[in-house]
This record gives sequence, C-alpha cells and structure tokens, in this order.
Amino acid sequence: MSGTLTVALRAAQSGLLSTQSAVDAVAKNIANANTEGYSRKIVNFENRVLNGAGAGVELSDFTRAIDEGLLKDLRRELSETSNLDAQVAYFNRIQNLFGAPGDNSSISHIMNEFHQAAEALSLSPEKTLEQNEFVRFAQEVGLKLQAMTEEIQALRAQADQQIAEVVDQINSFTAEIASANDKIIRNEAVTNDVTDLLDKRDLALKRLSALVETTTFPRNNGDLVVFTSDGFSLVDRTANVLTHEAVGNLTTSSTFASGNLNGIFVGDQTSDNDITTRVQGGELGALIAQRDDVLPNLQSQIDELASELRDVMNAVHNRGTPYPGLQSMSGNREFIDPGDQTITLDPTNSVDDVTIALFDSTGDQQQMTTLNTIMTAGEYGSGIQTSRGPWSITEVAATVEDWLQGNGASSATVAIDAATGKLNVSLNNTTVYLAFRDETATAENSSVGDAEIGFDSDGDGDVDETVSGFSNFFRLNDLYTDSSDGSLLESAQLSSNFSSSAATLSFYDSTAGVGASKELGTISFTVNQTLSQMVTTINDSSIPVTASLIPDGSGSRLRILHDDGLELVVTQGATDTLLGDIGLTQSNSRSAATLQVRQDILDTPGLTTTAQMQYDTTRGRYVINSGDNTIIQDLTETLSTKNAFDAVGGLSGSTRTFEQFSIDILARQANLADTNETQLDTQLGLTQSLQLESDRISGVNLDEEMSNLIVFQQSFSASARVISVIQQMFQVLEDAVG
Repeated sequence: MSGTLTVALRAAQSGLLSTQSAVDAVAKNIANANTEGYSRKIVNFENRVLNGAGAGVELSDFTRAIDEGLLKDLRRELSETSNLDAQVAYFNRIQNLFGAPGDNSSISHIMNEFHQAAEALSLSPEKTLEQNEFVRFAQEVGLKLQAMTEEIQALRAQADQQIAEVVDQINSFTAEIASANDKIIRNEAVTNDVTDLLDKRDLALKRLSALVETTTFPRNNGDLVVFTSDGFSLVDRTANVLTHEAVGNLTTSSTFASGNLNGIFVGDQTSDNDITTRVQGGELGALIAQRDDVLPNLQSQIDELASELRDVMNAVHNRGTPYPGLQSMSGNREFIDPGDQTITLDPTNSVDDVTIALFDSTGDQQQMTTLNTIMTAGEYGSGIQTSRGPWSITEVAATVEDWLQGNGASSATVAIDAATGKLNVSLNNTTVYLAFRDETATAENSSVGDAEIGFDSDGDGDVDETVSGFSNFFRLNDLYTDSSDGSLLESAQLSSNFSSSAATLSFYDSTAGVGASKELGTISFTVNQTLSQMVTTINDSSIPVTASLIPDGSGSRLRILHDDGLELVVTQGATDTLLGDIGLTQSNSRSAATLQVRQDILDTPGLTTTAQMQYDTTRGRYVINSGDNTIIQDLTETLSTKNAFDAVGGLSGSTRTFEQFSIDILARQANLADTNETQLDTQLGLTQSLQLESDRISGVNLDEEMSNLIVFQQSFSASARVISVIQQMFQVLEDAVG
C-alpha cells in the first residue's frame, strides 16, 4: 500500500465532511424528537475508493428508520378506528334523545302512559278529565315520534354537511401528496436527500387514511399512486379532486338511492365516478353509513310504529262514535276519480251491511236505515243500484246525502271535496247527530262486525283492495292523521334475491282519472326480473313516475314516486300477483314525521270515540249511551294486544304490543351503540399497539442520539487532528526543501 500526504489529507477531509453531515442528521433528529410524522434519519457511510485504492469515507445516503409493512397496517387500522370513532357522536345523540325504556321521556314510557290513560277513560268514558288525558297522551305519542324524526333528519343533514367537509380535507391531503410526489421525483433525479419529503408524504397519507381507506402503489422514480380501497384513483401524478354538495335540510323520504342526495364524485360528476356506495372505512365511510344506513333504518322503525299505531287505532276508532254522535265527518282517503272508482259491499259473501242512524242530543234514534237499503231503494241518488254494488263513490255520497236530507237533516251535504278528493259529511244541523255501525246482515240488531268494503280503484270491475269497516274505508272518524298520501308508493322489505312474477301494471293519477283509456300507461314485467331490473323497466317507460331501490335493514324497498306529486293508483291484471308479492302500498315514510291526533279531537277531546250505537230491544231502536265504553275498551285492548309488525330497518318481523315494539327500537339502537363502542375499544388497542411499535422503530431516542453525537464529535475531532498534523508535515516539508 502506498500513499501520499495529499491522499491522507483528502481522506481526513472526507471524514471531517462526512462526520459534519452525521452531526447535522443528529441535530435534526433531536430537534424533531416530538414532531408528528418525523422518522429518525440514519447516516450511512461507505468506503471511498479511487482507482482501486481507498480514499477516505463518503456518505452513501440518508435513510429513514421505518417499517413500510407496519405503516401500511397502521394506516389500515387507523381507517377502521376513525370509522368507528366518527359514529360515536351520532349514537350518543340518538341515545340522549331516545333514552332507555324506563326513562320518562322515552317513547316506550309515553306509550305506557297512553295505555294507562285509555284504561282510565274506559272506566269513566263520560268524564271530561279522562277524555282530556287520553287525548293528551295520544298526542304525546305523536309529538315524541315527530321529535325523534326531526332529530334523525337533523343528524342525517349534519352527516351530509360533514361529508362535504371531509371531502375538502381529502382534497387538501391528496394535493399535499401530489406536491410531495413532484418534489421527491425532482430531488431524487439529482440525488438530493428526500427523506424529509417522504416523511411529509407519509404523514399526509396517514391523515388521508383516517378519512378514507386507501391503498398505495410506488413507482421506481419515487412517485406514489394512491387509490381508494375500491380502486378509484385519488393521486396519480396529479390529485383527482373530489366533490360533494351538501343539500341542507333532509326529509324522511330523502335518500341517496332515490336521487335526493348528491353523490361524491372523483373527477367529473358522472355516475361512473360516484364513489358514494363504494367508500370503505375512515370518517367518510362512517358518515355515509350514518346518513344512508343507520339513521334511515331507525327512521323506518319509528315509521312502522307510527303507521301501525295509526292504522290499528283508526280501525277501532271508526267502529264507533262519541256521545251522542257526530255532526260532521271529514274523510282521509283520497279518491282520484270518484265517478269511476267503485265500492262493493261484502264482495265475498254479500251479507254485510252498514246501519246509518240519526240521533237526538240524548242519544235516542230518530231515523235509521242501512246502506244497501237506500242504495237499492231507488228513492235516493240517481236511482236503483245493484244490491251491494258495485257503486261509484259519487253515487254513494249522493245517496247518503239524499237520505239525510229527507230524514231530519234537510241541509246535510255529503260530497267528495274537489280539491282534496276526500269524502266530507256535514249535517249542518245542531239538533241531530250521525253514526254508522257495521253489521253482518241487513236486519235491525244484526251482529256487530266490520263490513267488508271491496274497492275497485281503477274502475275495471275487479276488486283491487278490501278494507274492513265502512267508516274505516273512508277514514271518516280517524283518531290519528298524518300527511301520507298516494303520491309515494313503497313495497315491503324485500330480500336481495327477490325475482318478479310476470305481470302488467297499470298506472293512473288524479289528473287523468281511472277507467278505460285513462291510464298513464302500462308496464309489463317478465318472470324473474330482479328489483334493480324492475326499477330500470319502470324508469325506462314514458310514465311520469320515478322508481328507486331504497336500502332497508337487510333488504330493500321498491319506491315509486309520481313526478308531479299527484295521487297515484297502480293496479295489475286480474290473474297477476306481483303487487301482492311485493306488498306495494302507500309509503309510511312520512308517518312518524307528521302523526298527530285529529285536529277537532285535539280542540274538543269529547269527540273521542268511546261508544258504539247499541240496539235497545225493549224499545226496538238504536241508542247511544254516554256511559258506553265499548269502543274505548276496544282501544285499550288494542294497546295491550300484540300486533303484527313488518320486518323493517334491521328489526325482524314480529308480533308485539306497541310498547314492546317501541322497546325493541330502543334496544336495537342501544345494541348498535354498544357494539360500536366495544369494537372501538378493541380497535383503539390495536391501533395504539401498532403506533407504539412504529414509534419504537422510527421515533427519536434522545439517549441514543446523544451517544451518537459523542461518537461523531470524537470522529470529527480526530479528523481535524489528522488534518492539523498533515498541515504541520507539509510545513516541515516545505521548510526542508525551502
């Protein structure tokens, strides 16, 4: 081995410069010991070789103390942790509003108080206090359901707004990653240190992963491509901008599936670029789940409670009358073409009838008849009608009006309101009162029993719907009302593997009417069409309706909305079964939001139905007694009797009392909240464990850095001493040859 003083000098100089860089790295490590996302920098030395001979030392490069596999695991688990954590506030809000079953403010407790008020009224049906309490708690149930609905929709609107905010944050981080990519590529091309840029990019990627689950793909030039877990590109040389426009207020029928909510688009706002239903993990996934799944499922549950309560209570309430009868009635069923739509009295057995009676202020019968009697008498309406029908709705109204006018209520009106399409009855006489009683035959004092009313909604001669009870069919004496109407139709909850039977559906609305050649159009379905295919078939037609598939619990609902908000009638061929198979009816999605006690009963609780006209065999006439508790007793039993609730919003179909079903709703939400909390605790432990391990590898250990600093300091001093000695040697040599 040979050398010169010059080689030795350069070797010492390289040691000095390399050690200086090492000290610089130690200084940065110490300075950033508490900096989030900073990874410890490691200085790598290598022997410098020139012409096959050693020439000192040089820096190989700076490397980061990281474990890439561990970082990927951490980002994935962080995404899941953030997803669970983002839902905690929503579950807490729901818990605070809904309460536990025993809480005084819970729906189950209010339902129990309603039941107790009904029992008290059944013992003293003539008492004003008991009447007021019954109506108060009946209304409290409606108000509680309204409050629950308002809170659910407010939370959904909040989630939608937060989605927009998260989208903005995602754009910020993807832009930061794209910018770091550019700088890394440029600096690596000229062999500059890029470790700090890599730290910055990793930190942005970590924060991005908390918002949405991501996957990455590195390129050889240092570029990093970022995708969503479902494969949508977020960063690929440039950042793809996400957009979402929050809609503000939401209603119970506002859903992403039906187009009421805007999508989350990657790049151009086209359906192919909408990732709303494909987002997984992260805060964004949690917010979408709350807005489109958890909260709508809860809304479906309370809508089921509200609609079942409405229908069952109204069916009983319509069987009777308050004492001593009613002087006006406003129906709640809307008819789109009462001249062509018909009813048939007891289409199955042709024996049921409806007793119609007028009473004085003491509940004594003044006049009575039956519906079939006056319809076939030829003295009223347009003349003799076929026994038990079919009769047009208009003819029924005209016939009843004529009979009332001729039997003590000369100014009475019975007609379909042109604006609402609903039947209104007014005696316009303060001395007489009206009541109906369904019976199993025409003869006086026949057994009480709901009369079957067969409704031909499209005027084709076939019964499309059968309803129990004459007053209940027209909804003349409802206890509860809401804003539900026939413009929005919905199926039962259907499984994902549902397939259709062959059928032809006809569509009618309140503008075109019903009957031959009045249909908006017909749609034919083939055998084994899926729900999605049925939606496409409907939307591809020229009929002014829009179909959508709404997620609900473990299944979906087919929803059909009239584009102009008109009352809609859908019928099928005589031998078709599709409508029954899917259970298409008026949607209950607006029930809980607007359920309330009928306004005139709220104003005058004494109008609550407690009695039923009874036949006095000793006097040979019908009477209404002030102390009669027949109907209020039935209402009380209805509140304590088990009813069939449909599968809805994650709850299976069940036979429960109203109080039990309301407890089921609370229990379901408590279970979801507890499950989320348990999973979050587990996930936090896992994430923290991964973070600690990552910090152990990449974090700065100050003791270790101080030890390195001493080593580099001594190395620097030694290199400097060598240079000093060589300088002296050069001086001696210069003096010798001087």
